[in-house]
Amino acid sequence: MKQIFNTIILLGSIQGIIVSSLLFFSKKNRRPNRILAILILLISLASFNLYGNYQNWFNSGLLNLLVQIIPLIVAMAFGPLIYFYIQSSLEPAFKITKKQRRHFFPVFIDLVPSLTVVIYIIGLITKLIKRNPGPWAAFIDNYNVYADIPRWLSVTLYVWLSVKYLGAYKQKNNDTLNGHAVQFLWLNQFIRAFMMFQAIWLLFLVPYVIPRYTNWMLDTFEWYPVYIPMAILIYWMGIKGYLVSQQQVTTDKKPNGNSNLLPAQLIREVIISLRKAMEEDKIFLNPNLNLATVSAATGFTQKIISAVLNQHLQKSFNEFVNGYRVNAFKGKMLEPEMNHLTIAGIASECGFNSQATFQRTFKELTGKSPSEFRKTPAETH
Repeated sequence: MKQIFNTIILLGSIQGIIVSSLLFFSKKNRRPNRILAILILLISLASFNLYGNYQNWFNSGLLNLLVQIIPLIVAMAFGPLIYFYIQSSLEPAFKITKKQRRHFFPVFIDLVPSLTVVIYIIGLITKLIKRNPGPWAAFIDNYNVYADIPRWLSVTLYVWLSVKYLGAYKQKNNDTLNGHAVQFLWLNQFIRAFMMFQAIWLLFLVPYVIPRYTNWMLDTFEWYPVYIPMAILIYWMGIKGYLVSQQQVTTDKKPNGNSNLLPAQLIREVIISLRKAMEEDKIFLNPNLNLATVSAATGFTQKIISAVLNQHLQKSFNEFVNGYRVNAFKGKMLEPEMNHLTIAGIASECGFNSQATFQRTFKELTGKSPSEFRKTPAETH
């Protein structure tokens, strides 16, 4: 039975490495697919590490040293990658900024065993440490047991944040999803799969971290209760994720594929009505503006408005509205009576109800941050 389990883990690792390569290097794939590729690769390397240990691949001196120094289990990165994959899938302009890179700082927890080995080796070379690997190995073994607690907590936290993000995204877009229905369905399945995995991991983790049950758990079940579901997760996530990415590429290539479904006259009328509602009625100043509100203001259905925006103006609803809000902000920045207001205050007056969204959108459309724009002489605006 162990051999069957080992084979499942090995094949999962191999498939994960292959699929992650396809996702990462394919020219057709966008940023979310690269993030997914890194996530699949890290999970595959963790599985490969377990298989290699079970097959005694790392017993030779050099290989053993390399495996001790190069960390193959980097589980603290799983959570941020899951969260950023969700965001980048629904926000085409999403980027991992310097501030967001802080989410990966806890990866240091995964590096402690490797750093311990490096310190020990340097100590031997410099003769500052006597050759006695026993206490060092015991520390690493004990550390690895309890390091699984922050690892589990980290993945669980980011899964929870992802669930909240998906719910907020759907509510913000008035359940229309702005052409992201296929992705949204996949992302919901993706998160549910990780929720199930976290539940399985917890069932193993609770007795595992209790000292008197640790050895019993490993002797009785080894790591199969965690790594078999992980291998299944790799299989499913790799195949489904790759297929969805290819399906999205096909969709992206055909923005005007249904252009003939809407009469040209109707398209012109919708665009004129949309611009009137924005430029004359200034409905974009409403921070709670959604498709239902625009539909009521223009007299066209939400479906027609979405089709015109996506297929003919090449913009999502949020991109269209936020473009007007940014222009309004730029105009108010030139008004002397606005000097007493903060940037956040002016942005709020222009319809932005999220400072994060405002900062990101403004930088995308102008190439500058709001504070940089404010410092720029008025004649250059």
